[in-house]
Amino acid sequence: MKILHDKDANLRYLSGKTVAVIGYGSQGSAQALCMRDSGVNVIIGSIKDASFDKAKKDGFEVMDVASAAKKADIIHILLPDEFHAPVYEKDIKKHMKAGKVLCCSHGFNIVYKEIVPPADVDVIMVAPKSPATEERKAFLEGFGVPGLVAVKQDASGKALKIALAMAKSMGFTRAGCLECTFEQETYEDLFGEQNVLCGGLVDLMKYGFEVLIEAGYPPEMAYFECVHEVKLIVDLVFEGGIQKMNAVISNTAEWGEYVNGPRIITPDVKARMKESLKDIESGKFAKVWLKEARGGAKTLLAKRKELGKHPVEIVGKQIRELFEKK
Repeated sequence: MKILHDKDANLRYLSGKTVAVIGYGSQGSAQALCMRDSGVNVIIGSIKDASFDKAKKDGFEVMDVASAAKKADIIHILLPDEFHAPVYEKDIKKHMKAGKVLCCSHGFNIVYKEIVPPADVDVIMVAPKSPATEERKAFLEGFGVPGLVAVKQDASGKALKIALAMAKSMGFTRAGCLECTFEQETYEDLFGEQNVLCGGLVDLMKYGFEVLIEAGYPPEMAYFECVHEVKLIVDLVFEGGIQKMNAVISNTAEWGEYVNGPRIITPDVKARMKESLKDIESGKFAKVWLKEARGGAKTLLAKRKELGKHPVEIVGKQIRELFEKK
């Protein structure tokens, strides 16, 4: 894949245009602030809640979602996935006129056809590969985080140029942007979250912690070994890859990686990962999740509450409090 940088993007494609950021949560605020700092005319569409007040305090012109969608040339939806379609149907759809641009940072609702835009508008994606806090921090430091750009509909013939201009205004092209498809971003993002970054890693940490404390080891030591040190290892991999990490850890630890890693993460895990990917690509996962979310997210809330009672969370909180700066 080609990596796109500042030289491949031009902010003039945003000249004279108004970008409406819909939702002023973590990503909404970070992206809106970065675009405004780059000279882009940004307005905020939000319901009347704490984020509405925060956007006003940050100096933005803030209005209800329908008014923002009507006024904007580019409508950039940065709400949680489960709210995109209802908000689009209620407040945005009627304002999607020819020549406008619909944008998002995750292709979920477009790929699974929860939102079906009219054919005479551009549909693009500009997605940071970073949490919002790091994205804003990198921008203020004069650099940026990597990003993705994608085009689903190119009614104007300039959709990619507009996407790249938005990416540049947020600093993504400083670090480097990859052009992909909506499907690639959506499927890979969901797969990575569920199988490695969140689902897989969280269960691995919990199981490791449980095995040690059930064998009689102190919970505090188990937490340090199976949870706390994960960041240290991931930082090494981030900086220089797995081999860099192996060069820093002990020979004993590296030997254990080769011998015990495959005993724990066996080929049947990979087979189940393939099943997970099929569920994502087929839309099965999306269907189940949206039913859960639109039914009040009762299972999600119960799981969240249950996790808070797990010893790994209780011990972790106690340990973090011990090391807080007084």
